[in-house]
Amino acid sequence: MKQLLASMAVMCISIITLAADQPFQASLTPDIAVHPKTAVIEGLTLSIWGENQQHGLALGFINGTSGKSGGFSWGLVGYGDSYNGVQWSIANYMKGDFAGWQGGCVNFTGGRFTGLQSGWVNYAVTLSGLQLGIVNIADKTDEAVQIGLVNIINENKDWFGGLPNAVAPGMIIVNWRF
Repeated sequence: MKQLLASMAVMCISIITLAADQPFQASLTPDIAVHPKTAVIEGLTLSIWGENQQHGLALGFINGTSGKSGGFSWGLVGYGDSYNGVQWSIANYMKGDFAGWQGGCVNFTGGRFTGLQSGWVNYAVTLSGLQLGIVNIADKTDEAVQIGLVNIINENKDWFGGLPNAVAPGMIIVNWRF
C-alpha cells in the first residue's frame, strides 16, 4: 500500500511538472491552441498566431511572447514583453527589454536594447550595441553605434561638441555615443 501511494505521489508530481513547462505548442490563435497561453513552452512553437512565454524555437506567421522569453523567433510579425535571443520578422515589437539580434523591416524596442538591430527602421528607447538600417533612432545610449542613412540619438545634445565620445543628435552615415 505504501509503495502504491508513493508511486501515485511520484506520478502526480511528474504530471504537475510536465504541466508547468511544455515541450511543444501548436496554435491557430492564442486561445485556440494545444496548450493555453499561460503555459510556458520549452521547445518548439508552431503557430498561425501564438502567444506564450517560450524558450526555444518559434516558427509562425505571428509570434507573440509573454513574460521573459528567449530563443529563436522567425515569422512575419514578432512581439512580446521581454526577449533574449534572435527575433527575425518583417515587423518586430518588444514592449520591454531585448538582448540579442532583432532583424526585420521595422524593429521597435520600448526598453533597453542590447545587441544588433538590423532593418529599414530601427528604434530603441535605450540602445547598447549597433543599429544598422536606413533610419536608426535611439532616445538614450550606452556605448552605441548607428550606421545608416539617417541616425538619431536624442541624448546627443551638441553637434560635434562631444567628440570623440559623441557625434551629434542627428547624422548621416554614422553616429555614436560612448
